[in-house]
Amino acid sequence: MFFSILNSPIGQMVIEASEYEICAIGFPAELPLENPNELSEMAKEQFREYFEEKRKHFDFPMSQAGTDFQQKVWDELRRIDAGKPISYAALAKRMKNPLAIRAIASANGRNNLMIAVPCHRVIGSNGDLVGFSAGLWRKKWLLEHEAKMTSIGQSTLAF
Repeated sequence: MFFSILNSPIGQMVIEASEYEICAIGFPAELPLENPNELSEMAKEQFREYFEEKRKHFDFPMSQAGTDFQQKVWDELRRIDAGKPISYAALAKRMKNPLAIRAIASANGRNNLMIAVPCHRVIGSNGDLVGFSAGLWRKKWLLEHEAKMTSIGQSTLAF
């Protein structure tokens, strides 16, 4: 495995890659030794552009292990536009499976490719920030960053 580390506005982000794809993105308490490859450095540059408000989407190769249902949820997460968070109920409705809110939330929580697969864009039905393994303060920062970057709505979201 290969690792690149980015000093981002929300902490040191670790980008884990195989020879062929990005496998995990996160903010671990303990950092691995940096051992980059071309792919992890490509992803690092795309994240740098994202944090500099120059990029809204990521196009590096990525993959994570999961069930067919989890893969469908993660694919749908990538269709949520930056600056336009939606609720778990709305996501379930978009997936034509309105009774699967809890299963969708569970799949969302198992996402290992945070930000690139934007699980942070899913919020509670009442607008509350809920569930983000990297911390709700990071989720809030990301949502406010994307609102500012896209000039959609408020520059600071009221949560």
